[in-house]
Amino acid sequence: MSAHDGGVALVTGGSRGIGAAIAQSLRDDGWRVATLSRNARVVGRSPTPTRADYTADVSDTAAVDRAFDAIESDLGPVLALVNNAGRTDDGLAIRMRSEQWDAVISVNLTGAFNCTRRALRSMLPERFGRIVNLSSVVAERGNPGQANYAAAKAGLLGFTRTIAREMARKGVTCNAVTPGLIETDMTAEVADGWMAQVPAGRMGRPEEVAAAVAFLCSEEAAYVNGSTLAVDGALGA
Repeated sequence: MSAHDGGVALVTGGSRGIGAAIAQSLRDDGWRVATLSRNARVVGRSPTPTRADYTADVSDTAAVDRAFDAIESDLGPVLALVNNAGRTDDGLAIRMRSEQWDAVISVNLTGAFNCTRRALRSMLPERFGRIVNLSSVVAERGNPGQANYAAAKAGLLGFTRTIAREMARKGVTCNAVTPGLIETDMTAEVADGWMAQVPAGRMGRPEEVAAAVAFLCSEEAAYVNGSTLAVDGALGA
């Protein structure tokens, strides 16, 4: 029996953009998929045996625990976790308010920690788990006006490697994906300024990121652990 038969793949921030593409790709691969979003953005979709949507703020530990309890009661144990939930609140560091810093760190980095810690409680008894953290090309190259976002996404890379080393003997892998300029609502306002820097000469598609994530969640990726996979058209090269 494969993990797909008894396990659930949870995608945070999975109601739109890259997250929605990841959720669909995992479902196509045979996973029962749950999405977790802070706001209910999904309209006209009702739960099915292979897809359900839940609401929680990933930066709130108690809310994450309640959401996991509901997901596992409804669908089964979470054996794949994609930490995709994120937010931006840009500004030059010299003028950035503490609230801006805290809000971005709490969702992008603390949220991934909260969800990973809870997911491991389900993965360890099964001796199987796949954790994929959505970082960003700015984690390694920086970006003016995004000190909070770049710091959070860089922190995810260190977090990824540490979880990989801690869990490697338990059948749990943890990897990161660093998307570049991907065609989503979040990048609509900055696309023109970034396009000239992308060697591929085009924006990426959410489905291209989703394909990388789906591979890292597969059984075939069992020996890929602690890695960072760039999906950026050579922007970070």
